[in-house]
Amino acid sequence: MNLALQSMLLWLMAQAAITDLALRRIPNVLVFCGLLIALLLHVFTGRGYDWLSIWLSGLGTGFFLFLPLYMLRGMAAGDVKLMAMTGAFVGPALTVEIAVLTCLIGGVLALLMVACSGRWRMLLRNLKVMAWPLLGRAVGYPLEPVPLPREASAGGIPYGVAIALGTTAVVLQPHWPSFA
Repeated sequence: MNLALQSMLLWLMAQAAITDLALRRIPNVLVFCGLLIALLLHVFTGRGYDWLSIWLSGLGTGFFLFLPLYMLRGMAAGDVKLMAMTGAFVGPALTVEIAVLTCLIGGVLALLMVACSGRWRMLLRNLKVMAWPLLGRAVGYPLEPVPLPREASAGGIPYGVAIALGTTAVVLQPHWPSFA
């Protein structure tokens, strides 16, 4: 990944993280401009005819990795679109790395936010409501899943921050000094 792609991606990630912290949303204009910038940079940085496949496969990988989390109401649509935009910059292989690291960072952020807000009881109650039908079915007792109402949330996290941190770590990792 060349310097122009890295620089622009990291700048867009900073914008997304700041906006998500301030407004608790990631604007579509940021994502769509990022997609266009990624496409143009791929075209003009001399990747031959691979630029379209890298752009499309990265976009699709980022989108489809986080789509199930959106469908389970674990994240907002802006987060899915931001991950798709990230994939358009870096291609599918780095998108998977970024997604895994982002999920780890997001989990730590979620635990920190629950700890700071004191909503441990609500979190544990929600986990029980979600896990009980799964455990029942595992032992042969057919229990139907109980959907949680939106008010039952122990709190949302600005997942754009986790995506930005994961992306920054993966993109800058080749530039870190080696201690081996």
